[in-house]
Amino acid sequence: MKLEIARGIFLIAALGVASLAAAAWHEPGPVMLGNAGGLEHCPLPRKASAGMQQLAPDKDLLLFMFSLSQSLAGHK
Repeated sequence: MKLEIARGIFLIAALGVASLAAAAWHEPGPVMLGNAGGLEHCPLPRKASAGMQQLAPDKDLLLFMFSLSQSLAGHK
C-alpha cells in the first residue's frame, strides 16, 4: 500500500472518530429550576419536625478544625 493511501485512510479514520466524539458530546444547557416552596422542597417526617431541638456547638470544635488544618499543611 502506498504511503499516500495509508495517510488518506488514517486521516479519514481520525476525522470519523473526531466527528463521533463531537456528536456524542453533551453539555447540559442552562435550565430553569422549579421553585418548590416550604415542605415540598425538603420533606421531613411529621414527627421529626415537631421534635427538633437546637443543638449547641461543641466547645472543642474550633480546636478540632485547627488540628485538621495543621495535619494537612505538610502534605503539599
